[in-house]
Amino acid sequence: MSRHGQTREDQYVGPYRLEKTLGKGQTGLVKMGVHCITGRRVAVKIVNREKLSDSVLQKVEREIAIMKLIEHPHVLGLYDVYENRRYLFLILEHVSGGELFDYLVKKGRLSVKEARRFFKQIISAIDFCHSHCICHRDLKPENLLLDSKLNIRVADFGMASLQPEGSMLETSCGNVNICG
Repeated sequence: MSRHGQTREDQYVGPYRLEKTLGKGQTGLVKMGVHCITGRRVAVKIVNREKLSDSVLQKVEREIAIMKLIEHPHVLGLYDVYENRRYLFLILEHVSGGELFDYLVKKGRLSVKEARRFFKQIISAIDFCHSHCICHRDLKPENLLLDSKLNIRVADFGMASLQPEGSMLETSCGNVNICG
């Protein structure tokens, strides 16, 4: 693991040059990264350990462990993780289509054909996760990203749990507002 600071000259994480900010989440900032040799674009989630409680940091570490177990065409890929004393850097697949939520707001109603296509991709990803004893626990349009061809990528495994087959989850999580 290499040393990384926050100075103007130091805009690299491993072989990735950091560029524009893509977004800000609960646990950190997401920046565009470009591999300095191949030119491949990635999303770099930057997590400041010092600003997180121990429980939130455990959530991030669980998310990393679970994402390392998953390789599926409709799950956002985790390529690598870099760290230093202060930061965790998650090197994630970059998808350019944004959130399904924003797509739905912009487009309004989906055709049956398009809704069916999205649904099949979501079910494929979740079935894969469940077959590996992984329960996402926070599926919502904001956590479903779209690539440039409008294919789904399930993202944000921060609330996910490894659940042995046959056992039941006992913790309630996610957004209760959608249930009411």
